[in-house]
Amino acid sequence: MENFRKTVAQNLITLRTAKGWTQAQLGELINYSDKSVSKWERGDGLPDAFVLKQLSELFGVTVDYLLTYHEEGEIHSDTIRENAAYSHRVITCIALLGVLGVALLAFIILWLMGDIVWQTFIYAVPAAMVVWLVLNSIWGKPMVNLYIISVLGWSILLCVYLSFFDLNWWQLFLVGIPMEIIIILCFNIKKRRA
Repeated sequence: MENFRKTVAQNLITLRTAKGWTQAQLGELINYSDKSVSKWERGDGLPDAFVLKQLSELFGVTVDYLLTYHEEGEIHSDTIRENAAYSHRVITCIALLGVLGVALLAFIILWLMGDIVWQTFIYAVPAAMVVWLVLNSIWGKPMVNLYIISVLGWSILLCVYLSFFDLNWWQLFLVGIPMEIIIILCFNIKKRRA
């Protein structure tokens, strides 16, 4: 078990330093303290399975790579996915443009039927935010989700307001104030470390 912890520790050190990150920067990326990262890198503990998965995605290696002994400083290019043929940002942009394309298609169909409904583009914003939230949760930085969820909440309020525009329910936007406070507070919840 001791050798296993040292193997994981050495792999973490090698990968982290190859990225040029401090322990604090790595900890921030995975929502852990630098003390936890230091503990793992000293071999005093092991990250749990979820964190190993996060680390593997962050470093672009397999979980197996993190758990397997390698010569010091050796990084196998076949296990690193940094040079993969796809880019997460490009995939996210394609997905968001796909949502916009569906909104444009709905707008054109309604236009051809004799009804110009420009609100279809506004209604596409919450759908785009949900797509972006999912993809950012998989590949992106967790703190970006704060902004995505905020835009999602406000865009939903705007869609409800536009749906009942004739009634002028501007008071709906007052719901956004406590909603925004709750979103910010949720992103500031810190897990207590033992």
